[in-house]
Amino acid sequence: MSNILIVGATRGIGLELTKQYSDDGNSVIACARDKANASLLDELASGSENISIEQLDIADPSSIDAAATNIGDSVIDTVIIVAGDVGGDPMEQQSLDNIDIDQWHKTLDTNTIGPLLVAKAFKSNLVASGNGNLMILSSQLGASTWPMGGMYIYSTTKAAVGKVGKILSLDWAEDPITVSIMHPGWVQTDMGGPGAEITAEESASGIRNVISGLTKEDSGNFYKWNGDIHPW
Repeated sequence: MSNILIVGATRGIGLELTKQYSDDGNSVIACARDKANASLLDELASGSENISIEQLDIADPSSIDAAATNIGDSVIDTVIIVAGDVGGDPMEQQSLDNIDIDQWHKTLDTNTIGPLLVAKAFKSNLVASGNGNLMILSSQLGASTWPMGGMYIYSTTKAAVGKVGKILSLDWAEDPITVSIMHPGWVQTDMGGPGAEITAEESASGIRNVISGLTKEDSGNFYKWNGDIHPW
């Protein structure tokens, strides 16, 4: 069985990944930005000996460092970064005429800088695995090939984290870590809404299937939840 670290595990895809991995007997460190408001995760963890909960706010470098200190030098086979920020209302904060610069900075911390700091903090744990996986959840809106305007904040911060993942794959070329970027699909979550195309269960299952088939030669790729390569 494997040791899994999930950043952003309190709801949606992150919660479902925690459930599926733990149900299969893996040990899961489920990270929550606010442990006091993680009732669904608490309920899931209470029924499983495989889940431990760690406080980690991906937008706060000191929180990332504290989590890494608490976890110590434990072997981690897979880190999945789910945590993200939609960037505010698409029309009131993310349109060209109403761009919210403060919100843009805040979302950059969460969607782009935070994943890089998580990668840095847990690199040694992944190396200790001998075959580590780092996956960052992004979005099809972060691809230059996606034919939609608007959503300046969300789209640019997700595009930037795709480049972060690509650079990590190059910088870690000699390390036993495979880095990948994932478009999890349009998912029926609080962010995706009830009219989205797939359920959190389908997305999480697809993500796990992709991770299970990755090799070092795949490092730096951008995937769709169904395993297809997403054009950048």
